[in-house]
Amino acid sequence: MKQFIFRGPLAAMFVGLVLCAPAAFAQDATRIGFVNTDRMLREAAPARAAQTKLEQEFARREKEIDDAGAALKSASERFEREAPTMSETQRQSRQRQLMDQDREFQRRRREFQEDLNQRKNEELGAVIQRANAAIKQIFDAEKYDLIIQDATFVSPRIDITDKVTKALADKSRATGARFPEARLPRWRDATFPVP
Repeated sequence: MKQFIFRGPLAAMFVGLVLCAPAAFAQDATRIGFVNTDRMLREAAPARAAQTKLEQEFARREKEIDDAGAALKSASERFEREAPTMSETQRQSRQRQLMDQDREFQRRRREFQEDLNQRKNEELGAVIQRANAAIKQIFDAEKYDLIIQDATFVSPRIDITDKVTKALADKSRATGARFPEARLPRWRDATFPVP
């Protein structure tokens, strides 16, 4: 009989622990968030503003390079048409001239691409820095334990990309900065990484 009485309070204590355990675990649940960086860089106001700024900054140079390429192509086609009627000396002279123009065109295009990539990286770095500050603010304010930026599979219920995008937009409005809508650039390499 003593064993039965001893088991009764022990069993009641065990049942009480089992019933209270889910509530204790629920209070200490880990909060995890996910930020889709690519989507954020497409949708956030600072990223769109950076895209527009790059487009405006490089539009003139891009047009000059496009015009030089068209002129070189036209000169090359004219040379092909006129080559059979030219003397050997004239043909060699025009070929050298076209090769020099092509070399200059390639150099200018390469410099343009390098300058564009450098500016794109600068602007992207500034946007990412602002995004990381917004993510940190959300992390602290909403008591997250972990926020991930790259993952293979993610449940939509932990995706906080919209919160980050909204926080970036709110910060932009609070500082008084206006971000015009970005047009898609003609040069694809200037866009921020998109999957």
